[in-house]
Amino acid sequence: MGEFSGRGRLFGYLGAILACLITLLPFLWILMISVKRPIDISSGTLKFIPTLKNYDRVLFSKGSDLPLNITNSAIVAVGVMVGVLVVATFAAYSLRRLDWPTWVTAVLLAWILIFHMVPPITMVGPWYLAFRRVGLYDNLFGLILAHITLNLPLGVLLMVSFIQEIPKELEEAALIDGCGQVGAFLRVTLPLVAPGLAAVGILSFVFSWNEFAAALNLTARATMTVPVAITKHALSEFTRHGEMAASSVIATIPAVILMFIGQRYIVKGMTLGALK
Repeated sequence: MGEFSGRGRLFGYLGAILACLITLLPFLWILMISVKRPIDISSGTLKFIPTLKNYDRVLFSKGSDLPLNITNSAIVAVGVMVGVLVVATFAAYSLRRLDWPTWVTAVLLAWILIFHMVPPITMVGPWYLAFRRVGLYDNLFGLILAHITLNLPLGVLLMVSFIQEIPKELEEAALIDGCGQVGAFLRVTLPLVAPGLAAVGILSFVFSWNEFAAALNLTARATMTVPVAITKHALSEFTRHGEMAASSVIATIPAVILMFIGQRYIVKGMTLGALK
């Protein structure tokens, strides 16, 4: 029995190491390309002298808009995070705490789930036409609205799970002690669902930061975000692999930092319903 347990632990470690290698190798390959000279990239050699010229070009050259693109992505991602948190929290609280008929709650949650499964690319065309008509094309606020729409279903579903875990009796006790409905929500429910808020906020930020299809079709040069800007290095005549790799590495830094900070909340949010 002990031998079987030891083998199982060994296979578990080997599987974890293999999963890490499969996940990290593509990123490490891009990182290696980002510090290569064009001649080293073309030759495919593994022996080379690292250089930071690619990073210098994408960050400090006159023809590079990457700092502006990073600023645009940050503004959009923060706006999406705040918007999704506010709307998803109030929507989830309404669905789980107010006296809606059961069929209304079921229909709304089913519609949210169905909308979440719709491929985002199917909505890009109508958005493009509508945004040009109302003046939201090439506008960061318009892109924020589009990203909130894409991220809101997941936010609502996660917040519904978190609020459902909070005993309703706690709010009833606060009401007996003199709190109003709003006070009970702000002083009792909201602090208890802080892990859910962290999970929804981080996921919304990361998904918005990485979103490509809507950003490609709803922005121009002045409002272009990082994922779209990276594709500019793939020209019709040639591809600037080094600069593209350097831009990609820089673009991953905010998302990686946030994921490391909030990974336990994200795992809890994703597995909350499965653990019941």
